[in-house]
Amino acid sequence: MSVIAPYAHRARHLAYDAVSCRATHAGPPVSATSRLVPRVAVVVAAVIAYFGVRGLTDSSPGSALRNADRVRAAEGFLHLDWESSLQKLVVGDPAVTRVLNWIYIFGHWPVIAVTLLWLLSRHPEVYTRTAGAMLASGAAGLAVFAAYPVAPPRLAAPGMTDTVTQQSHAYRVLQPPAFTNQYAAMPSLHVGWNLLMTLAVLAATRRIWLRVLAVVLTVSMDATVVLTANHYVLDALAGAALAHAGWYAAARFPAGRRMRSLPGSLLAGPPRRPPRR
Repeated sequence: MSVIAPYAHRARHLAYDAVSCRATHAGPPVSATSRLVPRVAVVVAAVIAYFGVRGLTDSSPGSALRNADRVRAAEGFLHLDWESSLQKLVVGDPAVTRVLNWIYIFGHWPVIAVTLLWLLSRHPEVYTRTAGAMLASGAAGLAVFAAYPVAPPRLAAPGMTDTVTQQSHAYRVLQPPAFTNQYAAMPSLHVGWNLLMTLAVLAATRRIWLRVLAVVLTVSMDATVVLTANHYVLDALAGAALAHAGWYAAARFPAGRRMRSLPGSLLAGPPRRPPRR
């Protein structure tokens, strides 16, 4: 066995303890508020770190524009360079662009906050896995932002219109410029974290209307980030892939493994037949 294996095993359990706020030692029972506050604090701290690192990253505009050219070249090779042609279909209609802006602004952080609070109060096991997936994918995303800054289509692609900045002021209320790195297009955590909320809802409930709403919100965000010139198609695909990786990585935590045994969970396997007598 590797010398570092015991330490890696212990680190994994400590990370789980931080996300789920599980007690590492026996002690008196704690109140619901005592359990709630640390869990919320962990997620809030992660969100602040996400914004703070993005804002403090010293991204070079020249490097970000060159990387954007590489992304566009890769899209051309894969026949995925759809951003300009897709935006031309909607940019001339103020009503449509207004709806897209609302989805981009209010369909991300407010949806994430409501979903996490609902999971925390009703489905704590799913909450633990979702929070772990957000932390894992967010850390990976920050590393990519720092190592490979990419300018979004609104700054790099000719003829693209930044509909969110030009037509809405609410975005800067939810995400002040001081906490924004405009060269963090790849991967799209707008897409990735919205997808995590959908995966969490699908794992937590069998209510059709909630499941349909979750899927609709994710699909609409996928389209919106491209139509508003904030992300390339490849950004969206990379964000979705990163979210899936974080979701399945979080399943390695003890709480994630326990989710597989929850009745009605999408992660549960087929019901076992009772042995014949």
